[in-house]
Amino acid sequence: MVLIPAGEFTMGSDKETNEAMWRGANALNPYGFKDKLYVDEHPAHKVVLPAYYVDKYEVTNEQYRDFVIASQHSVPYNWNNGYNLSKEMMATLPLEHLRKIATNQFRLDMDVTNMTKEDLLAELDKVQDSRNTLPVTTVTWPDADAYCHWAGKRLPTEAEWEKAARGPQGYEYPWGNSWDPKMINTMSENPDQPYAPVGSYPGDKSGYGVYDMAANVTEWVADWYDAYPGAPVSEENKYYGKKQRVVRGGMTSSGHYDALSMVFRNAKRTHLRPYSALIDVGFRCAKDAN
Repeated sequence: MVLIPAGEFTMGSDKETNEAMWRGANALNPYGFKDKLYVDEHPAHKVVLPAYYVDKYEVTNEQYRDFVIASQHSVPYNWNNGYNLSKEMMATLPLEHLRKIATNQFRLDMDVTNMTKEDLLAELDKVQDSRNTLPVTTVTWPDADAYCHWAGKRLPTEAEWEKAARGPQGYEYPWGNSWDPKMINTMSENPDQPYAPVGSYPGDKSGYGVYDMAANVTEWVADWYDAYPGAPVSEENKYYGKKQRVVRGGMTSSGHYDALSMVFRNAKRTHLRPYSALIDVGFRCAKDAN
């Protein structure tokens, strides 16, 4: 974990939408956004936080699997790709059963019909090992909350998440105030896995040393989605109240390339129903410093 020092920072923004970008058949929604940009970030305001710790990386499959085994918690639904099978379990399976699993669940891109059990297990082990450092996804807010408490931590508040992303300088993006698509993984060729192993992009690191804050997967935080203090009344506020939880950070599958500089900003807010479990939503944990 990384220590975030006590002190004040500026949360949110006073950015205004460039109305020209919204013109077209659907004037408020040219890129598929659920809400009009920036409205829920208003106003920029000062927040004072005590010192706290936050995970350096997003929680990985391997870490979450330890939790699942120890607590008998349900597995994420995307683990039907074979990740829910341990190496020890696979070693006990008959060869024909193993070949079916390799084809139907692991989707190995090779002819497994003539492979020995030893060779096939070696290939499956490679796949499992490559998945260990991927961020866990398709977890609900209660799943994420349960993991953090099991680990002796908690979900970060929205303010804690944003301060960790902005760094000591209060940047627009984790690395600075200028958009640079080379800093993050903005494209994915695999729609079933639109993310990379945690920490794969060293440019996507805040001034406090926290990785993957701009991109990779978006992350659950502790808060209900609501207006900031002093926010203007807006028609965009229909999701406010104890209806949806905040998720923070962009994800590789964020959509239209022209919109990426807006999506990956530290102040950007998103929200989902608490029991949503999506392939590009994960989390990290925090804990008090004292």
